[in-house]
Amino acid sequence: MARVTALENRRLARSGGDPLAEKRKAEAALRLSQNIPTFSEAIDGCLEVLGPEFTSAIYRKQWRAALCQHAVPLLGKLPVDQIDANDVLAVLKPIWIEKTETARRLRRRIEAVLRWATSEGYREGENPARWKDNLEGRLPRPGKVAKSAHYPAVQLSELPDWWSDLHQRDGRAARALEFLALTAVRSGEVRGMTWGEVDLDERNWIVPPARTKTKREHRVPLSNAAHKALSALARMDGSEIVFPAPMGGMLSDMSISAVMRRMHAAAVKSGGTGYLDRQSERPAVPHGLRSSFRDWVAERTSYPGEMAEVALAHKISNSVEAAYRRGDQMEKRRHMMEAWAQFLEGMGGSDVIPIKMVRI
Repeated sequence: MARVTALENRRLARSGGDPLAEKRKAEAALRLSQNIPTFSEAIDGCLEVLGPEFTSAIYRKQWRAALCQHAVPLLGKLPVDQIDANDVLAVLKPIWIEKTETARRLRRRIEAVLRWATSEGYREGENPARWKDNLEGRLPRPGKVAKSAHYPAVQLSELPDWWSDLHQRDGRAARALEFLALTAVRSGEVRGMTWGEVDLDERNWIVPPARTKTKREHRVPLSNAAHKALSALARMDGSEIVFPAPMGGMLSDMSISAVMRRMHAAAVKSGGTGYLDRQSERPAVPHGLRSSFRDWVAERTSYPGEMAEVALAHKISNSVEAAYRRGDQMEKRRHMMEAWAQFLEGMGGSDVIPIKMVRI
């Protein structure tokens, strides 16, 4: 059979044909008869399966957009059963050093698409996008080449001035930024906050699991300043959102960020340096306020770091500790957040110890 095939190939070559091209045409026809999808088509199939796992429609859009931007130009038209490790490397190598985090996520998404293709019977063998015993030997480890990209934070020495400037600003976005700073939560949690989550009498705010990054309920104690800020807000008719956009619905993340940009620009225009991160010297952003809070706990107070991590709703990396931790130190954190509010207001804000009145 080999001799017959070789003879046919020689005859085809002598007549001006291309045996390899003919072989590929035959394989393509076979794949077409088997309905082998291209990589672009496989993305759609994969998203149908993974879509319910995604936290939001925005994340689903971002998941697809990254693949369309970086992977589809090279892999999009290839049948999934023809993609190998060299094809995956051709996508990753150009951005692996300069955009390591983007490339790392992209590799996982390509792996997910090809895993779906295998589970559907369109591929066989190992996944060419897997890291262990495959790409790890052909690309430097992400942790060794990734560049730190911390969110720029307001310096502790400048926080009282920043807070005073914020009070001069009008608008719902400014009030949302104010509340974000007081509670040290994430922007999305403040923007999606509803009145039904707030108990002004008990001075608590409970963020439901569906709106937290860890998918666990997060209880937030309201300091006097936070309680006062909420009590002063006028409710929008027909809306349960605490900080609605002018036309209704949630504020955008950009609207809150814009407040900080304008504050920085105004400070620079008045002859100052603005509100710059101490290390990167970039203008501070809303998410950086969480870092400012964490620095305050570590450098200006004796509150334990564990308590600060609970306030920030960070995921516990130690599985054993996570399994045994039941409480969230709510009342202890209440004192800490009161001290934080006092620090923002320029009142010192060291550890607050309540003093009970004693009759003599």
